[in-house]
Amino acid sequence: MTQRFEVHPTHPQRRLIQQAQAVLKDGGVIVMPTDACPVLACSMGHKHAVDRLRTLRGVDDRHLLTLLCQDLAEVGTYAQIDNRQYRFLKEWTPGAYTFVLPATREVPRRLWHPSRKTVGLRVPDHPVALALLQAHGEPLLGSSLILAGDDEPLTDVEVIMRRLAGRVDLVIDAPSPGAQPTTMIDMTGDTPQVVREGRGPIDRMT
Repeated sequence: MTQRFEVHPTHPQRRLIQQAQAVLKDGGVIVMPTDACPVLACSMGHKHAVDRLRTLRGVDDRHLLTLLCQDLAEVGTYAQIDNRQYRFLKEWTPGAYTFVLPATREVPRRLWHPSRKTVGLRVPDHPVALALLQAHGEPLLGSSLILAGDDEPLTDVEVIMRRLAGRVDLVIDAPSPGAQPTTMIDMTGDTPQVVREGRGPIDRMT
């Protein structure tokens, strides 16, 4: 059965956040809001949950999933960052951006890009997402809520509940700003490169 929690968008109820974290700790897959589109999320340490998430998305191991982090310090635990990259990340986090960086050994190898040894990371600017990340104590693995066979993310909670009934463990009913995924920035080269333009504006980057 899929649970549905109606969570306050700016002052999330602690009781509901703790219950959502318990679902994740037990290996559940959830739908949660972000500052871009809603995402599917699970604990990065539960292989079965990661496999379920990939099945819902219709993607294989070559598709780069994203670590949702609560702050820049946590990003630094899971990605190799030099001083130049740190300054750039400090300017653009939190926000609707996903950064591709070399993974550290703290990231399970099965979550690395198979040929590049990279990982996607982001710090969402959304009170509900941040409260859940803080409660969980480590990054969550996330991916835009685009189901297998779809071209656009789902955003309407009634549609989400109908299409994912019995397929996810929890839907957190709190608003996301729209259907755009994050802007993705590859930081593995000499200069950051925008590889997907999404909700995060890039006018000051160019």
